[in-house]
Amino acid sequence: MKNRKPIHPGIVLEEHYLKPLQLGLQKIADHLGIARNTLFKIRTGKMSITPGVALSLATAFDTTPQLWLNLQQKYDLWIEENEKPHSKITPLYKEGNIIPFPQESSSLSQKVH
Repeated sequence: MKNRKPIHPGIVLEEHYLKPLQLGLQKIADHLGIARNTLFKIRTGKMSITPGVALSLATAFDTTPQLWLNLQQKYDLWIEENEKPHSKITPLYKEGNIIPFPQESSSLSQKVH
């Protein structure tokens, strides 16, 4: 595994904004114009920050949308690299060289007419 798992942006939202500012979930959801359930899922790491939510959070908390989207992107990429299988994918280009496709099995290479 590469490095330590990044923190989901929902945890950053919870620990750096909601708790210190003593903001209730319903109150902030209403202020942001999103469903309480959506905010709950983001806060618990079960839902991703969308560009629209990033814009709302940036406006509400005097940050940038890029902050929220970068946190989400780092989290998502780490999950893909470390928790999902990609073993069937082989390189096609490496160190300036084209790598030929592996030989296809005869059943896969036959065309359907």
